[in-house]
Amino acid sequence: MPHVLLVDDEAALCESLTYTLQKEGYTVTTAADGQSAIKQFHKQVPDVILLDLMLPEVSGMEVCWRIRAFSDVPIVMLTAKDQDIDKIWGLEAGADDYVTKPFNTRELLARIKAVLRRRPGEQPT
Repeated sequence: MPHVLLVDDEAALCESLTYTLQKEGYTVTTAADGQSAIKQFHKQVPDVILLDLMLPEVSGMEVCWRIRAFSDVPIVMLTAKDQDIDKIWGLEAGADDYVTKPFNTRELLARIKAVLRRRPGEQPT
């Protein structure tokens, strides 16, 4: 079962997305701020990270940079920042994909499966 680290400070979004991901066969760990995300990552390395950019404590961009310094785990930015420059910065910071809120849940699931397919030895659900 692939493990998703969902990092977002919107409790309602985390709750509904966790439910959907679990229903699709994923194990989900959540973090509501950047510092907690980094701690959770070191506790149990996920198969993919869904990462909001606008987080308390440590920004999503900083989380991405820190994780990219030592890991190639797939990172999908999941954020309300929808300007082209934000997308470019996110991808240049090391994100593998960039999804803007509001998003289509089926599309997000397809994007998660796509980044997991690109990882050696991974079999998406």
